[in-house]
Amino acid sequence: MRTSVALPALIAAGAIAGQPPESSLATRDLASEIWDEIKNAATCAGCQVILAALKGVADLGTTLLVDTLTEVCKISGAEDDDVCEGIISREGPVLQYILTQLSLGSETSDVLCTSAFGLCSYPPVRNYTLTFPSPKPDNLSRPSSSGKSPIQVVHFSDTHVDLSYETGSNWNCTKPICCRSYESSDAPGNTTTPCGPYGNTKCDAPLSLEQSMFDSIKAMEPAPAFSIYTGDVVAHDIWLVDEDEVLTNLNATYSLMTEVGKVFAAIGNHDSAPVNDLPTTQVPSDYNSNWTYQALAQNFTTLTGDSSVLSVADQYGSYSSVFTGSYGTDLKVISYNSIFYYVDNFYAFLDPMPYDPDGQLAWLIDELQASETAGQRVWLIAHVPTGTSDHFHDYSHYFDQIVQRYDATIAALFFGHTHTDQFQLSYSDYTNQNAETASEVGYIMPSLTPTSGPPAYRVYDIDPVTFGVLDFTVYIANISDPTYQNSPTWAKYYSAKETYGSLLSPPVTDPAAELTPAFWHNVTAIFETDDDAFQGYYARQTRGYDVSNCTDATCKNQTICGIRAADAQYNCVVPKIGFNFAKRDGTDQAHVKPQKEKCDDAGLVSLLGKMIANGKN
Repeated sequence: MRTSVALPALIAAGAIAGQPPESSLATRDLASEIWDEIKNAATCAGCQVILAALKGVADLGTTLLVDTLTEVCKISGAEDDDVCEGIISREGPVLQYILTQLSLGSETSDVLCTSAFGLCSYPPVRNYTLTFPSPKPDNLSRPSSSGKSPIQVVHFSDTHVDLSYETGSNWNCTKPICCRSYESSDAPGNTTTPCGPYGNTKCDAPLSLEQSMFDSIKAMEPAPAFSIYTGDVVAHDIWLVDEDEVLTNLNATYSLMTEVGKVFAAIGNHDSAPVNDLPTTQVPSDYNSNWTYQALAQNFTTLTGDSSVLSVADQYGSYSSVFTGSYGTDLKVISYNSIFYYVDNFYAFLDPMPYDPDGQLAWLIDELQASETAGQRVWLIAHVPTGTSDHFHDYSHYFDQIVQRYDATIAALFFGHTHTDQFQLSYSDYTNQNAETASEVGYIMPSLTPTSGPPAYRVYDIDPVTFGVLDFTVYIANISDPTYQNSPTWAKYYSAKETYGSLLSPPVTDPAAELTPAFWHNVTAIFETDDDAFQGYYARQTRGYDVSNCTDATCKNQTICGIRAADAQYNCVVPKIGFNFAKRDGTDQAHVKPQKEKCDDAGLVSLLGKMIANGKN
């Protein structure tokens, strides 16, 4: 194995090119050394060499790390120079803090090498015993549907409204998002590829598109009982976004959201600055994100109309609130901060990584136990689905233990983040997956922002007593329609029960029948044997837009495996070099994204992955 153990010593001695470490020449030489290590790294041991070099630079201060890593980014061609500079200047201080407290060769460093570089295999899930106030009652099970007329609940997610969107500007740019006048040639009147007034697949959503969606929801008859929003307000200008922009965006979107009535919302990874990085209280207070929690708490309180939300949500972005039903059963909606468990959150790489960041899992247990005791039904809402490749395995497994304990109380889970139309299943026994062991279903909502296809929202038919999901209908505004830019038309795309219930034997078409975990497992079993049914699901993930090929057995098996893996360690994803970038380039078939989505969620972790990928080309 090649080694650069001398590199930090050379830095400290100012011996590289005979220059002091703060000089631009020394920075370029350091960057070249690190770039050489990146190009030669092909194993987990090689990743440790890269971390040793970065740690040596980090030990000398944030400025040197930022300057050196920025130069590496430019050499790699991972992004435009200004994007490299912006991302690294914003997230560099977080990386510097993490590297200085990182032990090389530790499990945390292996997880970092897996998540950012794809150079290590996933380490086994660490054993951690969760404490429950009482054992699971033998006589408690998922209630049967009531047969009463359903209520409607709307789900929308990943709005990513770009308040700097400029109609007529260039949509064919080199940045992570376009439809802005980055240069004079991008400005309206100067480009041959102008953006329309309601968005483009290379751009985040304009405010007009968000207003159009809310107008469509307001026109529903009957009006929805309430809505859920699973996060990501802020646009993908991750190399530019700062605290002022985040607060402006949060207030703009959440103020507009009040038009549709009561909304239960969750925090997204883009809803802070720098993007993705939300620290726990274990991180020094110099790095705290209390400002975003406090802003979200105010907005969550307004949207729910529940003053109790304020005192909880401003601590770490989580809360619970009760919706009072009409038939003697209440629904508790628990919104939790999934960004603590998100691999692009550099603050999560504390060494050693805590088993329960900020005690949120313990808080979830307390909330669920209280609901079980009170006879309440529960929905869990969050941004990042637990089964995706960018959710830490450890935390996914611990969370799944909670789901298994309270599966009779939890009616359903709801997520966003992937920008694609998906679902995921939990099992009481992942080694014996069948309709009997399927225990919970998580509904993953596609996005408003059109970067992965037509903007969408869902309307769920909900049993008013059990709060189980009886059906859902996806509505889209077809961005490929020639009349779209005149005024988007929101139309039915498909109904879950019509599309999938008819495939089963016997068919599940009764409007009063719940879409149970067993129902959804049986749908995945149909996917295994009926290729037309599978291909239909695969295409619907992106609402028929830019559908990649998934006709080979490997892709198909990987996709079905991903659906059946709410506990992420079972999702069949194998890290590959440049993994964090590759999964956004359509190669992570368990949670497929089209080519156009490759910059989604871009931040420093993803940028490091892209550098690694470019180093192998």
